Amino acid sequence: MFYYNDFWGMNLIWWAVWVIMLFWIFALPYDIPGQRKKKDTALNILQQRYASGAITTEKYMEQREIIEADLAKLK
Repeated sequence: MFYYNDFWGMNLIWWAVWVIMLFWIFALPYDIPGQRKKKDTALNILQQRYASGAITTEKYMEQREIIEADLAKLK
C-alpha cells in the first residue's frame, strides 16, 4: 500500500505545477493574471497633466513637440 518516492501523496510533477500556479497568481506584478496593463507613455502623461490644468497650453505644445521629435528619431 505504501508508495515510495511519492512526495507526500503527489508526484514531483504535481508539486511543480502547484508551485508554478502559485507563483503565477501571487508573484507576478499584475493585478489579474492574463490582463496586463499598458504602461503610460510620456505623451499620455503629458496629456493627463494638461487636462488636469497642471501645465499651460504653451508648455504642453513645447513638450509635445519634444516628445514627438524623440519618437520620430526612434523610428
